[in-house]
Amino acid sequence: MTATPHKVKYETLGCKLNFSETATMGRLMAAAGFVTAGPGEVPDVCVVNTCSVTALADSKCRQHIRRLVRLYPRALVVVTGCYAQLSSREVAAINGVDIVLGSEQKGDIVRYVQQWFDQRTRQVEVTPTPLIRRFVPSCDRGDRTRYWLKVQDGCNYYCSYCTIPMARGRSRSGRIDQLVDQARRVADEGGQEIVLTGVNIGHFGHDTGEQFLHLLQALDQVEGIMRYRISSIEPDLLTDEVIAFCAGSRAFMPHFHIPLQSGSDTVLRLMRRHYDRALFARKVEQCRRLMPDCFIGVDVMVGTRGETPGCFQDSYDFIASLPVQHLHVFPYSERPGTQALRIPYVVSRRDKEERAARMIALGNRLQRDFTQRYLGQVRPVLVEAGHGSGPMHGFTDNYLRVNLAPDPALANRIVNVRLLGLCDRDLSVDAELA
Repeated sequence: MTATPHKVKYETLGCKLNFSETATMGRLMAAAGFVTAGPGEVPDVCVVNTCSVTALADSKCRQHIRRLVRLYPRALVVVTGCYAQLSSREVAAINGVDIVLGSEQKGDIVRYVQQWFDQRTRQVEVTPTPLIRRFVPSCDRGDRTRYWLKVQDGCNYYCSYCTIPMARGRSRSGRIDQLVDQARRVADEGGQEIVLTGVNIGHFGHDTGEQFLHLLQALDQVEGIMRYRISSIEPDLLTDEVIAFCAGSRAFMPHFHIPLQSGSDTVLRLMRRHYDRALFARKVEQCRRLMPDCFIGVDVMVGTRGETPGCFQDSYDFIASLPVQHLHVFPYSERPGTQALRIPYVVSRRDKEERAARMIALGNRLQRDFTQRYLGQVRPVLVEAGHGSGPMHGFTDNYLRVNLAPDPALANRIVNVRLLGLCDRDLSVDAELA
């Protein structure tokens, strides 16, 4: 009699890179005979891929883990990701956690799970961060339409507020030929859009002798892939050549996400960022000049140590002057082991919340103003697979999120739509087939 396959439930917290890696772990598990637990099914294995970018993220991870243990007391619980890498002892001490895997062990999840079923012994396997050297490839879409292709991992920048280098290790990359092969497999599976992900993807090739621009040029030649997006790239690594290539490429979309963090040069120096606001403004201006319809998203941190009221106002005024379309705003969070803890000026929680609210309101205004420029126009949209009976969604080439009447035949198709009206609730756009 054939044994019933073990059912696995996956939960992901954090960035798009984490979602990509979770999807790849799911594919590896499926190849080994495991199946994904469906809605309402009781899993035999729970895999939690964690984030640790803020103290709040750590807290959410602990809550998720404990909730899964309560809901599924008989399931094997595997915890991996940045929180597991940084705080493996803390994670292992949570009652009900059976396996803790560090950043370098994600690609070997099948071996650790099978070993647990054979021996029923708890495992904590975490490579010390300074010794992490391995690039673990990842390219998948999970239950989504767009694929995420991991091209780089780790970071060498050591910004004063950030724990990512401690969680992910030094910068390391895939090789262009291998990444192109992964893109070809996506095309063979019918995928049409790939988002390039990583921790600091502009640093691609630092360890291999290759260049990010050459990666973009090679991917642009892959037949069948109609769209690429660059998930996030540091302003000092967004070279003039990369911008010019994207402006004239076959498949790279007019869409960038560029971390700014602060519009105050004083705060940027305290953060140990690798640029000033003048450089940032030049990059935005070049994107806008070569790609007038370009959508530019920006990361903004408020309330960091050293951000006096004057520095915040300086940052706000600078950002308000930029032709950008979206602000991803988050309050500064104290992280153990970071250099920022040595900065004496501390912003109160109340002031952080007020500053975040002002920045969010500014971001909403910028995005609303940009979106309204396109109402009435026809733009191409890749339609996402629908869920339930509600509207289907997709993104235009320049990253406007649209809502369409449900039609399963549209899933994973690029169609022309007419943009009708703005939904103030989430700044998406109602649209109809053109």
